[in-house]
Amino acid sequence: MPTLLPRPVENLLGPAAAAVFVLSVAGFGVALDGFEQGRHPVALLGAGGIAHALGFNVLGWVLPGLLATAMALCLLARLPAGSSWLLRVAGQLLVLAGLAFAGMGLFPLDVQDLDGPASQAHASAWMVWALAFIAGTLMLGIGSWRRSPPLARLALGCGLVAAVTAFALHGLLPAPLAQRLTFAAWALWLAAGLPWVAPAEPRR
Repeated sequence: MPTLLPRPVENLLGPAAAAVFVLSVAGFGVALDGFEQGRHPVALLGAGGIAHALGFNVLGWVLPGLLATAMALCLLARLPAGSSWLLRVAGQLLVLAGLAFAGMGLFPLDVQDLDGPASQAHASAWMVWALAFIAGTLMLGIGSWRRSPPLARLALGCGLVAAVTAFALHGLLPAPLAQRLTFAAWALWLAAGLPWVAPAEPRR
């Protein structure tokens, strides 16, 4: 089976994406005076006019998004020959999710104008990321149920948690907390890594 990168590198893409994102949110959150993880949205760390915003946009959004995109591309490459359209579309949606996640860093939030073009572009990138990640993991879970029940359970679990926290908990939980639960589902998916998510077939 062809691989895009050396397999040891492929295997580290997802865990690296999850680790860089989580550490960036934690580190830049500590560095920003007055920032509280339970009260403020993650996007505030990269908003225009905020201290160290460029650093967070690069390390918190763009780098993890590109790593997640690379992981999704490697997942597509690892799909067995003749895989169903459901699995292939799922992989493509996960590629889109990674690119949209990186896009949140390219279109920072504008806290001075939440209805302005910059903020709307950031919100659109977030929506594309959330929908593509949820649809991709749910389709992957359904498509892999017979072949790999553990993968199916992981994918369905992460997709369902993301769907509920992103769209069904508004009013029940503070928005920043619900958003972090959505990000946690994404980070868990990435942290599982390719060896478990899509084991490479043995060489012949």
